[in-house]
Amino acid sequence: MENCIFCKIISSDIPSHKVFETDDFLASLDIHLQSSGHVQVIPKKHYRWVWDLPAAPSAAQAGVPGNNGEYFSIVHKIALAQRKAFSTDWILSKIVGDEVEHAHIWVYPDRNVKGDMNDFEGNAEKIRQNLQ
Repeated sequence: MENCIFCKIISSDIPSHKVFETDDFLASLDIHLQSSGHVQVIPKKHYRWVWDLPAAPSAAQAGVPGNNGEYFSIVHKIALAQRKAFSTDWILSKIVGDEVEHAHIWVYPDRNVKGDMNDFEGNAEKIRQNLQ
């Protein structure tokens, strides 16, 4: 979509602090932080809502609607990395879509974690180092 900020991030027209990427999804730090290490996970193809993603072939065969299996697997991977990176068990996730009309899921630690919220590259690297 031409005027979508997330589509511009995916096409590298706008820089981002990537923490994880697949052929279909991108996880990068959000610039409107809720806490240190606040990540948004977005599909690379433009969909208005998380629920609009089509079924992956294996999901369709299993009768599971939407490509949410892979999507939530990535969210899970990011959350586990954040727990280690920021020494907290409190990781929040929100499925949002009211501010940017592109499917996205926020994943972020408790606001009380130690560290500089504005150290984007440092926080991205902490998460990347703790991905499994």
